[in-house]
Amino acid sequence: MKYRNLGSSGVKVSSLCLGAMTFGEADEKSFMHKAGSDEATAHAVLDRAVAAGINFVDTADIYGQDGLSERVLGNWIASRSARDRIVLATKFRFTMGEGPNRSGASRYRIMRCVDDITVPEDETLRALDDLVRAGKVLYLGCSNYTAYRLMRSLWLSRTHHGAAFVTLQAQYSLLVRDLEREHVPLCRDEGLGILPWSPLAGGFLTGKFERGKPPPAGTRLGEKAERFARYDLERNWKILDAVRAVARETGKSPSAVSIAWLLARPQVTSVIFGARTVEQLETNLAGGELELAPGQLAALDQASALDLGYPYSFIQASQSSW
Repeated sequence: MKYRNLGSSGVKVSSLCLGAMTFGEADEKSFMHKAGSDEATAHAVLDRAVAAGINFVDTADIYGQDGLSERVLGNWIASRSARDRIVLATKFRFTMGEGPNRSGASRYRIMRCVDDITVPEDETLRALDDLVRAGKVLYLGCSNYTAYRLMRSLWLSRTHHGAAFVTLQAQYSLLVRDLEREHVPLCRDEGLGILPWSPLAGGFLTGKFERGKPPPAGTRLGEKAERFARYDLERNWKILDAVRAVARETGKSPSAVSIAWLLARPQVTSVIFGARTVEQLETNLAGGELELAPGQLAALDQASALDLGYPYSFIQASQSSW
């Protein structure tokens, strides 16, 4: 397992981060819609992940139902005396519980989560800074921020001499490269590490799906026709063809290739992936050790090339003509 600094912080985390979204069996009203694993299986996945060198685990209070993922993870930590062996990331913002303060990013909500977009940014940052100063949180990260909002948050932290974000957790994969327009350059300039989520694009990049055929039963994309329709695009099939070609060359799975491509991208610190079983975990672990050749990276880049759009394409064309 390889380790990298968490953005500009001094702590080192494994290049693969185990996502705990699937920990615990919840009902259809939960965040994962019954796509979870029981506690014994979740603990087996955690045991194998730590044995493989993973020291970074990501969860949230909303995962599962009423904090189910956090409880399952907490039980494992207590039973293994593992609190000092992992870097634990958790999040807040989505709806939890009842009442008018059940969601959002207010000071009240943040403090309740540890011991939204309608909230002023400086209130959120002050509360987060208080948690860092109290020693309850070591480092701060944000998730699913627009580039302008992330830059404003960094500016507010800097001018108020408070703790600032060191990571950005965001959707990033061969299928979804939108971050490369503004977020990647911003993170490079400001020293933030990127933590991609959904690196396998909802399972599409596992290689289980075939062009012109219905999705296999039992897959998340196969649960609803409209969900699979969002992925059933010619561009995505061309990307999957390229991934399969590299998989054949390397003797690895499409999942491993897709994760390895992300780990080669600028500013990526650790790739977050979920695993409902130990077998799924093993498949994804291979991506952390796989180093793709320059030609293989170029082929994947070309197949998944992002249409930058205006003004980025205009700037690029202007620069190339000078």
